[in-house]
Amino acid sequence: MMVPLALVLLGALVAATAPRLMARADWPDREPVLALWVWQCAVAAVLLCCALAMALSAASAWELVRGHVFAPAPRGVVDAYRLTPAGPWAGVLAAALAGGGAWTAVTLAREVRAARGRLRRRRTDLRARVPRLPGEKHDRLVVLEGDRPHAWWLPGHPPQLVVTTGALRRLGDRNLDALVAHEQGHDRAHHDLLLHCSTALATAFPRVPVFAAFRDQVHHLVELAADDCASRRHGRLAIALALVELNEDRGVFGPCPSPLAEVPRRVERLLDPATRFSPGRRLRMTAFATLVPLVPLLVTFGPALQVLR
Repeated sequence: MMVPLALVLLGALVAATAPRLMARADWPDREPVLALWVWQCAVAAVLLCCALAMALSAASAWELVRGHVFAPAPRGVVDAYRLTPAGPWAGVLAAALAGGGAWTAVTLAREVRAARGRLRRRRTDLRARVPRLPGEKHDRLVVLEGDRPHAWWLPGHPPQLVVTTGALRRLGDRNLDALVAHEQGHDRAHHDLLLHCSTALATAFPRVPVFAAFRDQVHHLVELAADDCASRRHGRLAIALALVELNEDRGVFGPCPSPLAEVPRRVERLLDPATRFSPGRRLRMTAFATLVPLVPLLVTFGPALQVLR
């Protein structure tokens, strides 16, 4: 039972410390893509710890499970793990972790189903407002009549950018191209899937700090990453002006708090960019983050490797 307990403690340590370390760091806004990768690696490490601890604790509690888990293992490997039943704790731990995994799957399925329902309703509303003529193909850019400047992205097949005529009157060609590149950045990086997963985990386990922080930071960082994607193609000024033109009538830039309060900070970040990491430093940090999910694997397979070497 030592290895499952070690995995549980390791998962708890990562879940508690990762949000604190990332909150103290001053670089995530400069490198949003790297920050997203670090968050994903931390969450993957926690989930791996839980899954592997569940498998080993179940193998310790029930001989039938042990036979399936260690079926391909050579002789002597099972003895290295010392999977003697430690009273009822092994079965309780395995059942608790299995229940957590099942609840995560249910919450994720519920989140995906709700997102698909919202997308279906939005597409139905769009077809009602802009009906297609017989034989007309799907257009990736849809223009709606409306004085209020607004634009949004509809993922799916095919993905579509919806822009109101008010937005077209305000945005120049270069700013509109930057806005399209921003939304295409979301689509290419599959940010919608990342948002669904982070929301499902935070909903399933609201008291786990790493999942709640992961959800909050993902919603923030995906916008910064898409801003950077657009700025690389069309310049920082173009996407900054597009954000201003689309949001200045909503009171975003006024003194009162607004649900879109992040927009001014995004504009300031674009107009006054901080120094980015060198390619070498980004590569080193990416490699270091990638090693974090490998630690649970090393803890899990450590006894077996000692026997087989």
